[in-house]
Amino acid sequence: MDLSLLYYGAQWLAGFIAFITIWGWIPLDNWWVRGVDFPRIQIMALGIIAWIGMIAFWSEWQLGQWVLFAALCVTLAFQLRMVLPYTKLWKKEVEPAKSNAEGTSHHLKIMVSNVLTPNDETQKLVDLVKQKQPDILITLESDKKWEQALQQVEADYPYTVKVPLDNLYGMHLYSKLELIDPEVKYLMIDDIPSIHTQLRLHNGRVIWLYCLHPMPPSPTEADKSTTRDAELLMVGKHIKENEQTAILAGDLNDVAWSKTTRRFQRISGLLDPRIGRHFINTFHVKYPFLRWALDHLFHSACFTVVDIRRLPSVGSDHFPVMTTLQYEPEKEHKQKQNAPTAEADDIKETDHKIEEGKKEGKKISNENMEEHISPAL
Repeated sequence: MDLSLLYYGAQWLAGFIAFITIWGWIPLDNWWVRGVDFPRIQIMALGIIAWIGMIAFWSEWQLGQWVLFAALCVTLAFQLRMVLPYTKLWKKEVEPAKSNAEGTSHHLKIMVSNVLTPNDETQKLVDLVKQKQPDILITLESDKKWEQALQQVEADYPYTVKVPLDNLYGMHLYSKLELIDPEVKYLMIDDIPSIHTQLRLHNGRVIWLYCLHPMPPSPTEADKSTTRDAELLMVGKHIKENEQTAILAGDLNDVAWSKTTRRFQRISGLLDPRIGRHFINTFHVKYPFLRWALDHLFHSACFTVVDIRRLPSVGSDHFPVMTTLQYEPEKEHKQKQNAPTAEADDIKETDHKIEEGKKEGKKISNENMEEHISPAL
């Protein structure tokens, strides 16, 4: 192989990594900017290859190569800072659960599964639920077909909230634990639901549970991330202002290291059990190198982690995720110190983002209504 190809290929790759990293710093909500948030692991992996490739030819560098290498080092450091917290090299944000003499009575097992509406392999999820026996099952993109299939497990789940839709935003909640006054809300867009409910734990304590699945920024769905960001921040602000003990779970169509998700944590005070542990990359099932974490669970500081893991595929483009928490209120004060705290800029930007999200959501809702009316005419 011609060494000059390797020499110039490494420089081209280094320039690409530096460019795409800087591109992601543009303060716009457009999908073609916010999309850079997702593949940070992949960008970092390619950046390391470029770094090694450039080092191999360091004796031939001139000023341009030194500048390019410096830019690559800066951008690699940034990418590393984004993803490193989701490895065992970082301090755990949520402590491991201690051994409990009362067994599993303080445990709470939550399964989140984006089932992919066209997916016909419904029995795979049914069998997985029967095997794992979660206390809470949240399905996303579930329609009437999935609702009918999941009737096989309903005997174990006396409390349900069903929102079957064929627009890729259907949502179902199945619970072994009592749901108190559950509501289906459409926070930003008229046909994208979220579920808000109180939940009575095994020990009688009542907490809040929020199930979300906002619209992603993409060329085929939302042009901007505005409604997605606003929905998450709106719920986070509500949790904080009402001093709720809460769990928020779902396919957020965002990654944990994005500006919005990190701001959500600061605004809500909720913890991320993945920090200090490992990635839970759930999407895309078919492309191992192009996977990132879209399915999330955040919780209040009174919970510790028993286990969190990705489950086998159910035929969807997302893997299901199972998180097992333990209620330990004695750990709350200590763990609150691990939660990131909001600053004045966060509060101001959150209020601004929510207002922008409402405007954008109204616009999208009107456009969707016009699309449904036009064929009828």
